[in-house]
Amino acid sequence: MKWIALWLGLFSAQGFAQEANETRELLGQLGGRTALLNLYTSRQPDGAARVTGDYLVLATRQQRFLEGERSKQLGVTVLKEGASPMFYGRPGTGTLQGTWSGGVFKGTRFGPEGQERERFEFSESFPSMETYSASVRCDVSEAGHESSLAVEVANGKLKSASWRSKVSPGEHLCAVAGLEQRPDEGGLRFVSGRCSVTLRNLGDYVRVLAENCSAMCSPQGALEPLLIDRRGNCQLLRPQPR
Repeated sequence: MKWIALWLGLFSAQGFAQEANETRELLGQLGGRTALLNLYTSRQPDGAARVTGDYLVLATRQQRFLEGERSKQLGVTVLKEGASPMFYGRPGTGTLQGTWSGGVFKGTRFGPEGQERERFEFSESFPSMETYSASVRCDVSEAGHESSLAVEVANGKLKSASWRSKVSPGEHLCAVAGLEQRPDEGGLRFVSGRCSVTLRNLGDYVRVLAENCSAMCSPQGALEPLLIDRRGNCQLLRPQPR
């Protein structure tokens, strides 16, 4: 009986760990600038959550890293902001203070000296793409990474899609094709085997993201996320050095 109790205890602990650690992606406005926010939470014994992550201002691709806490009761969240993921011994660039509740994180961003800078509001809900239509063919090359995307969507339905990339030096390749559409809330999702390609509406851009596509790549190949603007031009979704 002891080994059964031990097994049940380990199973429960594993289930709690899965629930206690979450990843959330939010889209919103930071002082009138559209930004994409990625937050990773780890629940603490007292019910509060440790929060780390980053945000990316889409127009400038400026990235800032975040760490802090979210309270259990009211979702009060205070996140220190920095230019590096290593906060210890480095000056901060600001603080995000607000409430994160019901899928919405909103509040005020303060400067490093505590001065109020701008308001922000982010949501875990992304705009629907049920009526999205586009025919995109684009090529982009940056810092040894080449990407070629061809996708056609009519009224939210996939017509065709292919995505190829090459990482140099070494000619490391990826080639994704044969995608089929699957239901997805707040975006469009196309799959082939375990490989998943997701389109999300970010306002002035549509982001294209590949996940679990290693089987379609050579050992060091990679499909970096892309941004498609309103004219059908593509760029790699890479933070710019600041």
